[in-house]
Amino acid sequence: MLFDRYAGKMMGVCLRYANDGMEAEDMLQDAFIKVFQYIGQFKFEGAFEGWIRRIVVNTAIRHLERKKLHFKDIDDNSQHAPQIDAQAYTHLGEADLMRLISGLPDGYRLVFNLNAIEGYSHEEIAVMLNIQPGTSRSQLVKARKMLQQQILQLQKVAV
Repeated sequence: MLFDRYAGKMMGVCLRYANDGMEAEDMLQDAFIKVFQYIGQFKFEGAFEGWIRRIVVNTAIRHLERKKLHFKDIDDNSQHAPQIDAQAYTHLGEADLMRLISGLPDGYRLVFNLNAIEGYSHEEIAVMLNIQPGTSRSQLVKARKMLQQQILQLQKVAV
């Protein structure tokens, strides 16, 4: 019953971190094994769903680390973020945005998800990923810039 109740939401979390559906399913399965293994340690402080989500996120991070996650720089010639017409965002659906996020390089996607979606600070991300807070900030800036450029490209196609 526990799996049935939370698996759908948590699969959505896994899909944000994984490169494909099969990898997300592996993350989800491993995460729920941990949930069942450690359920006795839940302290009834905060939401149970939040506790499960934290396990899922940490499991996703461990999966990515096993793949030898690298935080790399993408050659970036422009100094300023592209200007995007506000109308471009109105045509962008949730599925479109998720597709753009999933297309980010692993390091960018991981930091973007942890900060922009999960709400972790750069200091928390640094501890979780064993990187410097500045690396987290840099990856987030670059992820946002890449997303803006992709949205700009979609805006040009739509016009």
